Amino acid sequence: MSSRDRTGVTVEGRDLTLSNLDKPLFPDFTKGEVIDYYVRAAPVLLPHVRARAATRIRYPDGVDGQRFFEKNAPSHTPDWVRTVTIATPGSSRGRESVDYVVVDDLPTLVWCANLAALELHIPQWRVGPRGARRDPDLMVFDLDPGPPAGLVDACRVALLLRDLLAADGLEPLAKTSGKKGMHLYVPVKETGRTSEYAKRAAQRLEGEHPDLVVSKMEKKLRTGKVFVDWSQNNPAKTTVAPYSLRAAAHPSVSTPVTWAEVEACADPSDLAFTPDEVLARVEKDGDLLAPLLDEHTTALP
Repeated sequence: MSSRDRTGVTVEGRDLTLSNLDKPLFPDFTKGEVIDYYVRAAPVLLPHVRARAATRIRYPDGVDGQRFFEKNAPSHTPDWVRTVTIATPGSSRGRESVDYVVVDDLPTLVWCANLAALELHIPQWRVGPRGARRDPDLMVFDLDPGPPAGLVDACRVALLLRDLLAADGLEPLAKTSGKKGMHLYVPVKETGRTSEYAKRAAQRLEGEHPDLVVSKMEKKLRTGKVFVDWSQNNPAKTTVAPYSLRAAAHPSVSTPVTWAEVEACADPSDLAFTPDEVLARVEKDGDLLAPLLDEHTTALP
């Protein structure tokens, strides 16, 4: 790599070397544009990923090339990047622990983007100052439509699930997955019961709407229905972060949306947003998921 392919920058006092900024990571979106998006989205993105162990999905040759999931911090991780060691007993890779990167600040976010980490995925729990894993402070439902069902069907299920949760005194917020699905979040007082409650809620919804909803994991059951995936509340699992890019033919974003937008969705394009559109939404409306960042006092029923 020639020196012309490298650019030195200082971000909040940290020196970074950016590389190959003109390289297309999407057919019509370069690495430089990826980094620029993450810098501009940082004020609303960072509060949602801060203190959470991040799994990065990297596309070094762009979305048309091979991808790889990266949980462990690479050997060349700068010493100023925060990492936390989390025990992973029984891991399929045979590791007893993983040294996760924690995207606490803008320099770390830019460093990840420069490594072509297009997607950031995070768990529903945070780590404490010394790295100990806390109980979940969020509960999430991933609404995944099985073809020929699509995003419009996921919105129908999101509204039904919203009402079911509201009857239990919970106030969910919504975002798109950035692809074909929806995510519903409920801020909760730290508890180890989120997975148990989420499974029960998904089963209740399936019982009330069996022609539209499925709560079981088997893919063969999902045809034409929306899978309410409650399992992402398992401490070992992650969900794409709010405002993260998604790898597709064109750059899309996992975007917070209002319930009015969910109710009005009549076509998948209604809730498909480009990076520039997301930044314009933030400029106009701020962070629609900001209530997730408040001190949570709601207990599960």
